[in-house]
Amino acid sequence: MSPYAPVPAPRAEGPFPSPWLHVARVAAALAAGMGVGRFVYTPILPLMHAQAGLSTDAGAHLATANYVGYLLGALAGTLLPALVRSRTVLRGSFVLLVCTLAAMPATHSTTAWIALRLLAGVASALIFVVAVSSLLGHLRNHPAHLPGWGFGGVGAGIALSGLLVLALRSVADWQVAWWSSAVLATALAAAAWNLRPEAPIAPSTDAPEKAVDPWFGALFVSYGLEGVGYIVAGTFLVAAIGQSSPGWIGSGAWVLVGLAAVPSSALWARLGRRWSRPALLCVALVIQAVGIALPALVGGVAAALVSAVLFGATFIGISTLALATGAELRFPRSVALLTAGYSVGQIVGPLAVAPLLHHGYRPALLLAAAVVLAAAVAAAVLRAGLPRHAVAPRRSVPAQEIRTADR
Repeated sequence: MSPYAPVPAPRAEGPFPSPWLHVARVAAALAAGMGVGRFVYTPILPLMHAQAGLSTDAGAHLATANYVGYLLGALAGTLLPALVRSRTVLRGSFVLLVCTLAAMPATHSTTAWIALRLLAGVASALIFVVAVSSLLGHLRNHPAHLPGWGFGGVGAGIALSGLLVLALRSVADWQVAWWSSAVLATALAAAAWNLRPEAPIAPSTDAPEKAVDPWFGALFVSYGLEGVGYIVAGTFLVAAIGQSSPGWIGSGAWVLVGLAAVPSSALWARLGRRWSRPALLCVALVIQAVGIALPALVGGVAAALVSAVLFGATFIGISTLALATGAELRFPRSVALLTAGYSVGQIVGPLAVAPLLHHGYRPALLLAAAVVLAAAVAAAVLRAGLPRHAVAPRRSVPAQEIRTADR
């Protein structure tokens, strides 16, 4: 049998669904786990400050707890690869996520909120690594834009949760917002309930595992720095825009971020058929840095909206390109490892800019933009150093690369 032949699916699972149905299920999973489970906190946070007595420091602690939980979930997927291929883990993570969302308005204890956001982070990370591994594995022989649409589920979840909170903020309180987000996550989880994780892969003798790979190291550094810069923008961009624009612009910009993210991964994946992924990763990082710096350098509604579009059009695309490049490099458990590095960056980011917030959001956004530019430099090193054949455009990631990368 050719090493590029698809791995037969277990008979008990039945026939594999159509590619678009699989994409839809992955998109729903990512919309629930990431778009709602992680990012609904951003538009709800101002309501909790105003109505629930949540202090600024406590709000930051809740965000950090979620990032720590996400790191723990990513590390679990790295150290225990069987979790990434378990439907039970996926479904259990959905249930845990919905329960944590629904439990937020049941208490006014900051300690309880921190625990709930920590558990939500664990659930989100497990959903992400299971869904992405399934997406890259099962669609290995299909056009590259299909996985891109799956990643777009994160943007769809952000847009849906942002619209939900925007619609509720004038007619309901923070508690209703959390309960409504739990209902939304339940509906999305139901749509993804039958998602098939990637099947266990037998070890291959054709592509030995790599204990040390300097080019994967460059990718790891680039993606980790992106985690630092992206999370600063993702946490403070709405607040920064709200300081210099009409009140609705901040919330509206967040919805725009989600809408721009929906097609972005598919677009970057299509571009990957003509240009190398590391080169596109570098370009996307530079564009994102411009988007992050824009509201810090130029005020007004137009700059805010352009910033939202640039940020939304790149942050999911960067994940798509980075994770696909990791698989292309044939590095073991690349999805979980890169997600763990990204998670560390998300913890470091808010801590690094905290001293700057006393002077407003402008210095924090400028520092975030500088970090993302550093990530672009690391991606450029990756592009320049890899052999030409290793970064050549291709229609889809070959099966053998996915097999080795996800072991």
